[in-house]
Amino acid sequence: MSTLEKLASERILVLDGAMGTMIQRLGLTEEDFHPQGMEQHDILLKGNNELLSISRPEAIKRIHEQYLQAGADIIETNTFSATSIAQGEHKCEHLVRGMNLASARLAKEACDAFTAKDPGKPRFVAGALGPTNKTASLSPDVNDPGFRAVHFDDLVAAYAEQVHALLDGGVDLLLVETIFDTLNAKAAFYAIEEVFDKRGSRVPLMCSVTITDASGRTLSGQTIDAFMISMGHVELFSIGLNCALGAAQMRPYLQVLSENATCLTSVYPNAGLPNQFGEYDETPAMTAQLVGEFMRDGLVNIVGGCCGTTPDHITALAKEAAKHAPRKLSVIA
Repeated sequence: MSTLEKLASERILVLDGAMGTMIQRLGLTEEDFHPQGMEQHDILLKGNNELLSISRPEAIKRIHEQYLQAGADIIETNTFSATSIAQGEHKCEHLVRGMNLASARLAKEACDAFTAKDPGKPRFVAGALGPTNKTASLSPDVNDPGFRAVHFDDLVAAYAEQVHALLDGGVDLLLVETIFDTLNAKAAFYAIEEVFDKRGSRVPLMCSVTITDASGRTLSGQTIDAFMISMGHVELFSIGLNCALGAAQMRPYLQVLSENATCLTSVYPNAGLPNQFGEYDETPAMTAQLVGEFMRDGLVNIVGGCCGTTPDHITALAKEAAKHAPRKLSVIA
């Protein structure tokens, strides 16, 4: 049993919170997003947060440190959109390996420093793989439903490039997150397995899906039950829910996961639903109370925060998590 598996059997693990929310607080300018040599790039880059791991590494590392100080056991790399497909709209495909390497190393340095201070509370880095800005299951053209902006093999190649760089940077886990299209996720896991085979080594895999609305389905139309079956071939450390909804709306879907998953379950909701200005009003205490109900009822093994959450939310979640035992793994006949 690995150190991470042992810890997960003993207590609820805490994931970090939103990276984008923290970056927005910094009030950065367009120039902050331009790495050296790209000062005259012909496309505006502000908002391409993954570039900050190269152009403003100290800012990203400080965000990681704030979440670690808040009590996070696992922090995510700043690589949500660090694939050649997602970076294509910014003409930054050539920087993909560099941004993944830099992001992994920044997170690893922060984790290693905190682990050294308190060896009894080791910290871990999850390499974050986002869904990309293109979907393999849906057409972006209402007049041509058979059209696809991206194909499975394209996704596999893009994810493989990202995974190699994340592993070279020293991540401890890989997290395929905010899944709205199961085919994209399958491409990610296919790429991961190919990379594992080539390298002759593995790391634990986390998987997190997003339910887009009250229909209880992903954007590509799957229910949670169907999604779980679709992921049944993947050897997962954890499966869970994140984004789109606040904790209050997640319970029925987390209940399904908890009752049926044979691996750990995770939940990292938004800080409620966004208001009319696109901002999140749910306080740390409110988030901790809602997610605390999941923990009290034995539904979850890993908790954290998504859009709108901050180190204060993670501090509150970590304190709440210390009061509860982790979910017991289901044994499915």
